[in-house]
Amino acid sequence: MAIFFTFDAQKMSLLQSFVGLIIVVLCLSPNTNATTERNIHKRFEDFPTIYVDHSGRGNFTRIQAAIDSVPSYNKNWICIYIRAGTYREKIRIPYDRPLIYLKGEGKRATTVTWDDHESIETSSTFTSFADNIVVKGIKFVNSYNQPPGKSGNPITPAVAGNFQGDKYVFVDCAFIGYQDTLWDVQGRHYFKSCTIEGSVDFIFGSGQSIYEGCVISVVAGSLGVPGYITAQGRESPNEANGFVFKTCHIVGNGKTFLGRPWRSFARVVFANSFMSGIVVPEGWDPWYSVGHEDRLTYAEYNCHGSGSDLSRRVKWANTVSVEVVNRLISMSFIDNEGWIKDWMVA
Repeated sequence: MAIFFTFDAQKMSLLQSFVGLIIVVLCLSPNTNATTERNIHKRFEDFPTIYVDHSGRGNFTRIQAAIDSVPSYNKNWICIYIRAGTYREKIRIPYDRPLIYLKGEGKRATTVTWDDHESIETSSTFTSFADNIVVKGIKFVNSYNQPPGKSGNPITPAVAGNFQGDKYVFVDCAFIGYQDTLWDVQGRHYFKSCTIEGSVDFIFGSGQSIYEGCVISVVAGSLGVPGYITAQGRESPNEANGFVFKTCHIVGNGKTFLGRPWRSFARVVFANSFMSGIVVPEGWDPWYSVGHEDRLTYAEYNCHGSGSDLSRRVKWANTVSVEVVNRLISMSFIDNEGWIKDWMVA
């Protein structure tokens, strides 16, 4: 049975106008992610801001002085805006200074540099112990072996970044060193569009971290032997930590392994990433885990480039299932609460 509805001309005109308005709104509305990022960026702009300018046109000329001015156990976000320039100092965010947003003017414009070395515990140019930290647009350099392999300086640990707190976001940052550049000690960390440079174990530690869209810059040419990108420190199968690299680019000079285990249950995944020919065919080195390689989780998934050929990889790598890899490369690996989306400022 057919049912017919009739509308007078005025009602039909109103209906058409309403439908047209809905279509216009749908077409003009930005996507949810873009809206969220703009709103969050505006929210960060509304935070109290401390300005650092080495020329004296800010509240402070040194970054550490600005950090020290933040109240102990502060309950609200504070932005420390660091204007372009090179700041020669070691900086440290202590345990009792959470909720700090360090904002530079781009990793090619705002640089923090120091040249301490030998001790991974004390040599870092930038050390942070507090939870809830966001850093954007800053380059951190340990200049001890700069330029890479500088003659006259023995190769020794010289850390650029040492991160020990939980819930960190780094956007458009750079960490430049030679050996032990980035100590991703512990906690959940998200690195977006960053550059990490080094030659030996230059991303190491027991952090639970995702590196997305990052440039992994290898400077192993002066070593004379292959370098190592990662030295992950997972100590038991019950620990949640590991390093995940998504849509990253491995480039540089010399030759390099993707990693070697710093601890017995090391876990590293490279997914959808470009690997240049500097990656050695074996891919991974067992180091002190010879005979216990079955404890290691080293996986490569859907990578490309001349260094991604799996045909000559060590047999004990790439043995985990696609399901396990998909679980590790999901953002829920470090964030099942939504904190990254809430803090994203890029």
